[in-house]
Amino acid sequence: MKSKTLLASLVSAALLVGCSDEATNKNAPQAPLVAAHTVESVQYQQGKTYIGRIEAMEDASIVAHVSGYIQSRSFKEGQMVNKGDVLFQIDPSSFQAQVANAKAGITQANAALKKAQLDFKRGKNLLPKGNISQAEFDGLTAQLLSGEAQVESAKAQLNLAEVNLSYTTIVAPFSGRISDSKVSIGDLVSSASGPLTTLVSLDPIQTRFTISERERLLMGIDQVKGDGSGASNQVEVVLNLENGEEYKHLGKIDYISNRIDQTTGTLTLRALVDNPDYTLLPGQHINVNLREKTPTEVVVTPRRAVQSDLEGSFVMVLTEGNIVERRNVTLGKQLPEGVIINSGLEANEQVLVKGLQRVRNGVQVRLENTGS
Repeated sequence: MKSKTLLASLVSAALLVGCSDEATNKNAPQAPLVAAHTVESVQYQQGKTYIGRIEAMEDASIVAHVSGYIQSRSFKEGQMVNKGDVLFQIDPSSFQAQVANAKAGITQANAALKKAQLDFKRGKNLLPKGNISQAEFDGLTAQLLSGEAQVESAKAQLNLAEVNLSYTTIVAPFSGRISDSKVSIGDLVSSASGPLTTLVSLDPIQTRFTISERERLLMGIDQVKGDGSGASNQVEVVLNLENGEEYKHLGKIDYISNRIDQTTGTLTLRALVDNPDYTLLPGQHINVNLREKTPTEVVVTPRRAVQSDLEGSFVMVLTEGNIVERRNVTLGKQLPEGVIINSGLEANEQVLVKGLQRVRNGVQVRLENTGS
């Protein structure tokens, strides 16, 4: 009987202790629940963005070189034209008459020269016999030289007439896009009339921008050499459009100014870029990103993982045993993948991105999500 009573007392005591431990565990504070992100390394090309303006490689005002009436216009305003395409035709009739007159002048000059040559030949035979004087022979020589000069003058007049006639057909000096016409058929035009239209080349096209002398030295941009090397081998040019899109064709620096602007302390650069779809137009503002050709590996982490206080920027790193450690970091540029960490973190370490308000240095945490 006494044994049964003792056993019952021991069981009751054990039950009381178990209930006490369970209550204690329920009342004990739990470790903070956090989420972590695995730090990554990505390929990054360091660079800087400048404001540039698009320029045509060729930009011409089409003017009349001779005076006459516009007979026809052979282009559609705003269209692309090829080098040598006819743009305007000036009435050529008066210039054709000038060519015909110049050809007649050559015939007349050749006839006069032929007579002078025969007279000179006769005089040359008569002079030794004393049938003509030296003065008369000198006159025949002068007539021969004058005849030769008249022939050359007539040829020059013909060449001028033919050039003026060719100017009546106005052609495109290069391939590009033409603007609207400033004249109509029947208008009288001359060299003083001003531009008849304008023409710009669009492919390739160029952009001009300026950088500081310090930035030039930091990027190692040298003068372009005669073989095309130099700056173009060290950096590449990426254009960003106003809508935020990156232009699909890379540019290449083809010109660096030979002096620093004393007023602004900047250096002018020009980049050449393909423009087969005519996306870029002269006068257009563009964001020019000069960046290194060879990418380097950098460590990036989500921006939400970075905190700051009086000591600077820091992240909370998850160490062995789920212990949180504060890590001071130096920040770099913001990328789409996250912010660059110049120092303080290594790739594949884990940083907290959630529950940061509930943790401090040295605290053990519960991990909600270890995915990247």
